[in-house]
Amino acid sequence: MLVRMPLHARSVERATTDSTNWSGYAAYNATFSDVQASWTQPKVTCSTSGHRYASFWVGLDGYTSNSVEQIGTDSDCSGRRAVYYAWYEMYPAYSVTLSQTSNPVVPGDSMSAEVSTSATTFTLTLHDNTRKWIYSTTQPSTTAQDSSAEWVAEAPSSCYITCSVLPLANFGTVNFSTAVTTGNGQAGAISKFTNSAMVMVTNSGIIKAQPSALGTNGSSFTVTWHHS
Repeated sequence: MLVRMPLHARSVERATTDSTNWSGYAAYNATFSDVQASWTQPKVTCSTSGHRYASFWVGLDGYTSNSVEQIGTDSDCSGRRAVYYAWYEMYPAYSVTLSQTSNPVVPGDSMSAEVSTSATTFTLTLHDNTRKWIYSTTQPSTTAQDSSAEWVAEAPSSCYITCSVLPLANFGTVNFSTAVTTGNGQAGAISKFTNSAMVMVTNSGIIKAQPSALGTNGSSFTVTWHHS
């Protein structure tokens, strides 16, 4: 079963965190009620056999807690065939894949996503601005801590008896923009909050995906693939 999990951290610092499954940015040290961003769906390069995966999402929790409330898209490789789709997940529940007929995702599509919460209710919304569809779902959670907000490119995990991080698909570069959140009742860009850039690395420390510095507006950045 394919699962997008909380942060697997090798080291956590104030400015930069090394992780085996996440790359992007996380805001923390507040109580968060909303997170938003837009990105351009990357075209994946599938030049070898085997399966590889890359997920792009916004969400709440998971950086300092054991749940994640998230919605996003994938650019995967099934052998030499590229696969694109949308999904949402209320981890530790399994992810839910959206219909590729009703909610198709194509490389180059302009995607916008939002996760918001009120009490124990979460609203997860994904908008394909290019294909003119919007998907929204409301989900309950009594365990979410609302302790972080994230903008992430992820190598998802395979979970049966145990979970293991899957090979990362070569997605090139993904561009995140209008990346904002609301923490302690105040809305603002990533840079307004205590935040950390997250570099995805192998267990031996080889960089798999790396975020750029934040743009001058504090709400835009890129993540670039380096290694599976």
